[in-house]
Amino acid sequence: MSVTGNILLSWREPEKVMRRLLSGGVREDRALIYLMGGCFVIFLAQWPRLARKAYYSDEVPLQAMLGGALLGWLFIMPLVLYGLAALVRMVMVVLRRPISWFEARLALFWAVLAASPLWLLNGFLNGVIGPGIITGIIGLALLAAFFWLTGKLLAATALEARAASA
Repeated sequence: MSVTGNILLSWREPEKVMRRLLSGGVREDRALIYLMGGCFVIFLAQWPRLARKAYYSDEVPLQAMLGGALLGWLFIMPLVLYGLAALVRMVMVVLRRPISWFEARLALFWAVLAASPLWLLNGFLNGVIGPGIITGIIGLALLAAFFWLTGKLLAATALEARAASA
């Protein structure tokens, strides 16, 4: 199935998508592509907000803000997410739902990619409406959806790991 098809299916049946992703074997290159693709879409989602900010303020030019967002989302956030995946794996071991390092990375990185269309909506609204209550609520809903999806993908990964070891 295509990546966009899997993204849509992730919101309805995350277990099925995770099973399909894990059936491909340990493919670190694929996990990295999911992460970088998600971070790139999130970087693109920052443009409307940054353009609005640059239009209303002459302090920092738009190109400098875009450069900062590029550095943050395509160079720094992948490193942070690798660390977060390691932390998630350790928490899963403590919860007695052991998964491999790769499975933790794959679940988290796929959740970033699957949630990236919501970031596009959030970025658009921040660019059009600007900061306020509505964009704050949308941002909180985006965060809650990301955590829900990550939890479902990790639970599906733990079930797959338990079934494989049994």
